[in-house]
Amino acid sequence: MSPVIKRKGEKFTLPGKYLLFILTIICTGLIVLTFNTNFLSAPISAAGGFVIVPLQEGISKAGYWLNARSQELVEIRSLLSENEELKAQIDELTMENIRLQQDRYELTNLRELYDLDVQYDEYDKVGARIIAKDSGNWFHSFTIDKGYEDGLEIDMNVMAGSGLVGRIIDVGPNWSKVLSIISDNSNVSGMVLSTSDRLIVTGDLKLYADGVISFEMLIDSEDRVVEGDKIVTSHVSDKYLPGILIGYISTINVDANNLTKSGLITPAVDFEHLEEVLVITEKKQAAGEE
Repeated sequence: MSPVIKRKGEKFTLPGKYLLFILTIICTGLIVLTFNTNFLSAPISAAGGFVIVPLQEGISKAGYWLNARSQELVEIRSLLSENEELKAQIDELTMENIRLQQDRYELTNLRELYDLDVQYDEYDKVGARIIAKDSGNWFHSFTIDKGYEDGLEIDMNVMAGSGLVGRIIDVGPNWSKVLSIISDNSNVSGMVLSTSDRLIVTGDLKLYADGVISFEMLIDSEDRVVEGDKIVTSHVSDKYLPGILIGYISTINVDANNLTKSGLITPAVDFEHLEEVLVITEKKQAAGEE
């Protein structure tokens, strides 16, 4: 009896060799069908594309994002490094600019001193640097870095800028103290350069807050003295050599006695910004004896 014939009352069973043969034929058919047609590849490809393509796109986008962040981090590190270098360069340039400004300021001061030296070439002079000053906004009393070891003496005249600063009132071995003409206890015998009329120049720190000092005892009966006239040291001064510029008349008033005049003078020297000065190394008495 055939093995595939089902007996009555028995279950249908298929022997293994027949099942293998059938599966082999099916597989072979599917292989041939796959190679010669797109009967199965198209659905599989569509299914794969539906699942895999979005996954690939997601992975690609994630890769692009990570790459962009990585590049940004590299650029940030580079920018931070460049920023530090630029800060260092800015600091260096700032310091160099400050040094250049200081050099230019000192050069301007030295040129003014040179011009002043040439203007008063009849006097021997020595340069000195201010190393200290009394309290206050202005150089009404200060100390220079030259003393009697450099030939300086009390009452030697001191100049800067365009004219008279003051005189030495104390001397040490390598320092000297200077009292300026704007100090409250300073009096200078002056003269109007254009008319030779004499007057007394008096220091006043309160007035110098407005950039001026005062004068008095001017006798000008012919009204020849006008605002803007130069005031120089008088030849009758007992402390100051003659002909040194003090300043310019800015205001003239007639006194109550109707005989004398007084007013204000704008000094030729900026007493708010002093660094170097010239000291005339001869005194009024010595000059008179010669």
